[in-house]
Amino acid sequence: MIKTYGGIRELRPDTETCNDWGGSSVEAAARFPKKCLGRADRTFSQGLQCQQINSVMALLSMEEAAFVVHAPLGCAGCCSMANDWFRVGQLHRGNFAMRNARVLVTNLDEKDIILGGEKKLRQALHLAWERYRPKVIFIFTSCASGIIGDDVDAAAREAQEEFAAQEGVPPQVVPIHCEGFKSKVCASGYDAAFLSMTNYILKDEAPGETIPGLLNLFAPPTVSYIDQMEIERILHEIGITVNYIPFYSSLDKIRQIPRAQASTAICKVFADEFMRTLERAYGIPYSHTIMPIGSRNTDRWLRGVAKIMGKEAEAEAYIAKERAAVAPLVANLKERLTGKTVFITGGTGRTFAAGALVDDFGMRLLGMQTPTYDKYVQEDVEKLNAIHGNFVLDVANMMPFEQVNLLKKLQPDVFIGVPVWAARLGLPTTHVLDIKRPTLGYRNLVYLGQKIAAQIENPGYNKRIAAYASLPYKESWYAEDPFKFITKGGA
Repeated sequence: MIKTYGGIRELRPDTETCNDWGGSSVEAAARFPKKCLGRADRTFSQGLQCQQINSVMALLSMEEAAFVVHAPLGCAGCCSMANDWFRVGQLHRGNFAMRNARVLVTNLDEKDIILGGEKKLRQALHLAWERYRPKVIFIFTSCASGIIGDDVDAAAREAQEEFAAQEGVPPQVVPIHCEGFKSKVCASGYDAAFLSMTNYILKDEAPGETIPGLLNLFAPPTVSYIDQMEIERILHEIGITVNYIPFYSSLDKIRQIPRAQASTAICKVFADEFMRTLERAYGIPYSHTIMPIGSRNTDRWLRGVAKIMGKEAEAEAYIAKERAAVAPLVANLKERLTGKTVFITGGTGRTFAAGALVDDFGMRLLGMQTPTYDKYVQEDVEKLNAIHGNFVLDVANMMPFEQVNLLKKLQPDVFIGVPVWAARLGLPTTHVLDIKRPTLGYRNLVYLGQKIAAQIENPGYNKRIAAYASLPYKESWYAEDPFKFITKGGA
């Protein structure tokens, strides 16, 4: 079995992880190397994202798979959003006979919390096999199943043995330990999925002969099909073939992972630990740089891939060609956007990539909200400080009450991120977390710039929303320090 780390990002031995902090970006960059940023906490929290959501999101589009959520019914609510993305993805890929993801939930109730829910889990596993005949069944654990101590691994082993005794090719049963209370870093949910993939699907997989030019490209579900095609086109231009996983992937593609020449990820925090595992187990080198949003970041991402694939000359020629092609369009957008101010929020990968992106248009970064802070974030903060100077940094997993407080105070010209709260303030909004529209690479930089400019120049819709939709906070909150509930934090 391949040895990996335990899947809890706060416990990684090579980096401190901070989940709760607020202040200036310059102060954060100065304090973190001294290990005095601190693992603070909040005396009040609102709207946390848990691990299970990211584990579900990472795998729900797998072909020939079924899924059992071992949880109360409410914990399976995240599957509805993931299923919507799955259906949209099918349509984009030319499948007009769309289907729903094959998800069963054990629906743990009060009785199960007292007496245990393993009987329901076994029933759900057999139902998944009888109904769908999948090649793999993934089990997602939950806080409830973890607290009551259900032996999910034993249930998976027993089901595996029972299926093997029946007719047909038995499915592989893979438990994923994504209990939400294990980690405050929601990206640990991605690690839980990859950890199970390592220990169950790849555990007996011999590496085989390396396929020259094959690159493992790990991508989160928030990458649109348009972006997938664009990234594959870019890599194909410099002679690289892509094994795109795990979104709309299959067992065959997963089993091909050890044969790749190298690995990389589109999102910086999506598969970084898994790529380290692959390097230790199979000697597969990897590139871990930045999300390819905007010209500067796409340069950096592509050069990182080219270096480990031996395609550096091809990459430089391609970068020069693509930059020249979009330069007139970017110059036009820069005329419309220079001097405009922006606040950005989102996942760690997209947030910091977007922070550099807006400089392509001459915009100024006022503030940013990001879920975690570690040594990789430190690199990005230092780079953004060099580009934009000091800006407000809110290290927060969601926390909309802090977000709206900051937006009220900073009054940016545009908000980039999920727009639910900012739109109610009447601010122009757009975002880079969009599974239906282009985001990545040189050409899609122009689309993003046009979206930002259009929102700033036509803010009427959000202004009407603000006139009729109220926020759930008292006016007195906006006069408070936005970071007052962060213990040891706030500035």
